[in-house]
Amino acid sequence: MLVLFTDTDTDLTPEEAREFGYQLISMPYNIDGVETHPYEDFREFDAHAFYQKLREGTLPNTSALNEYDYKDSFEPVFAAGNDILYVHFSRAMSATFDVMDQAVSKLKKKYPERKFYTVDTKGITIGSLNIVKEIGDLYKAGRNAEEIVEWAAEEVDRFAVYFFADNLTFFRRSGRVSGLAGIMGNVIGVRPIIHMDSEGKMVSIGKERGRFRAMERLMEYVNELADDIYGHRVIIAHADAPDLAEHLKKMMIDRYGDRLRIEINEVNPTAGSHCGPDTLGISFHAKHR
Repeated sequence: MLVLFTDTDTDLTPEEAREFGYQLISMPYNIDGVETHPYEDFREFDAHAFYQKLREGTLPNTSALNEYDYKDSFEPVFAAGNDILYVHFSRAMSATFDVMDQAVSKLKKKYPERKFYTVDTKGITIGSLNIVKEIGDLYKAGRNAEEIVEWAAEEVDRFAVYFFADNLTFFRRSGRVSGLAGIMGNVIGVRPIIHMDSEGKMVSIGKERGRFRAMERLMEYVNELADDIYGHRVIIAHADAPDLAEHLKKMMIDRYGDRLRIEINEVNPTAGSHCGPDTLGISFHAKHR
């Protein structure tokens, strides 16, 4: 039997995990020295309360899992005679996957007959979520691990993500985005436009003055790159900015009609620790990233 795994940095909730058959690995964040594991230390994510703390000056940070965390997640599955397919957020964004590799290597020596497959979504939050759900659909349809991995080799780079950050304090602190030098968004109202590239890294590719011009810029990328947009989910993410998300949804429906499979999603707190409140983005099936 094949068991699916993903992590909370992909934005999948426990309810959705059960729907698609995933087990969730919780990626922690730290506030004032207190480490919190999403959906282990709380059952539901209170996005407004979390992002309001950030607006009030809290600066959270994140940390990688250790080898024992991965062993605790994977070993019961191997011991039960099952194989694993882990669909995870971008390897290029965290050293946690080097630790995972070490844990899996040791487990495979103990369970040599077991197989461990991975799909690197080369994304985080909704970019990963779109792929996680597509793979969940394939799994529910009876596809095996080899078929899913083959699908991913062709399709991962066809899921584009474009977003803007409202407050650069968090990205500057985390150092996760290249190309931010010289953008003084906090002072003059300029929002950097960021996307996930084919290496799984966040890159600033432009800037716009004001939120609504930034949303228009996101729409320009959708219009330019969208491919089979009706055959795949369009996912809009926000960091406690539901009005902005609804406005972007309306822009999409006005342009493409109501046949779109649009979902609105809240950015998980671990990823949100890096992007900050009022971030807004969109993920869609594209010609390329």
